[in-house]
Amino acid sequence: MPIYGKDENKQTAMASTTKILTAIIVLEKCENLNQEVIIESKAANVGGSRLGLKVNDKITINDLLYGLLLRSGNDTAVALALHVGESIEGFAKLMNEKAEELELKNSHFVTPHGLDDPAHYTTAVELAKLTDYALKNTKFVEIVRTKNATININGTPREINNTNEVLCSNIEGVYGVKTGFTNNAGRCLVTSVKRNNMDLIIVVLIADTRKDRAADTIKLIDYTFKTYRMENLKDKINEEFENWKKINQNRIFVYKASSQIQTKLDNIPIKQIATDKEIKIEIKSITYIEAPVMENTKIGTVVVKNGENIIQSIDLLVDRTVNKKGIMDYITMFGKAMVL
Repeated sequence: MPIYGKDENKQTAMASTTKILTAIIVLEKCENLNQEVIIESKAANVGGSRLGLKVNDKITINDLLYGLLLRSGNDTAVALALHVGESIEGFAKLMNEKAEELELKNSHFVTPHGLDDPAHYTTAVELAKLTDYALKNTKFVEIVRTKNATININGTPREINNTNEVLCSNIEGVYGVKTGFTNNAGRCLVTSVKRNNMDLIIVVLIADTRKDRAADTIKLIDYTFKTYRMENLKDKINEEFENWKKINQNRIFVYKASSQIQTKLDNIPIKQIATDKEIKIEIKSITYIEAPVMENTKIGTVVVKNGENIIQSIDLLVDRTVNKKGIMDYITMFGKAMVL
């Protein structure tokens, strides 16, 4: 859930942060990362930031991914795209299918590397959403948090360093993710950082210099951890609900019921939230209903507020069917009355 944004929904070029999507597609499509790839001329001759691959070089998919995400090699991006998608156009189709799956409605991809193209764009918020998805892949996290690595090209070892200046500055909790630069995109940086139980993704686009993008990122990190705290909404809601039940559940009168009503909550959609406000939980239910009442009947609502803003609404449901009293229930009641 975004906690701060400036022009976060504006479509823009995003340079090599594109490689986040390139990497996740490769990781999901390739079962054997040790498979060797032979470099084609399309990959060897691409411009911009490069790992330095030559035609007929042999390198594994695993090492291409390190070259992609650490060194930001455009040649590695094309090599992987040709291997997985058989062509740049074929790989772009996979990119846009994944974007559609992730509901990135303001993004479109035509290249695996992010060199400027008017048809290649995203927004800051959708780039953050993509990154959140990618960070669920353990191999992706393993790569993007690496500051330097040894890869092999034609069996010869080569040391490469990560281009991410914020990651390499040893700032507490930073563990990725990706840099980028083109003339249209400016200096770009996507950063992931975790401290205690709060996990942040920060996206800075169109910065003038590397120093600017790093400074803006660090300011946002410092501000967020000083200002916000994590609230476990699921635990808080369940605690409030249990307290409510002790007092209010037996106050719900079910006319002609054979048993007392039991209640439960529907699924809680948001489990945690970063906030600087008070979390308020309001539970409202009916006080009268006539039997029979079927299981999962909605009889109330739990409203969760962040400050004064409603952030979710949860249905209060009947936990099990409450049947209408039958003749035997009345006989039992009458018998008890006679005994008394």
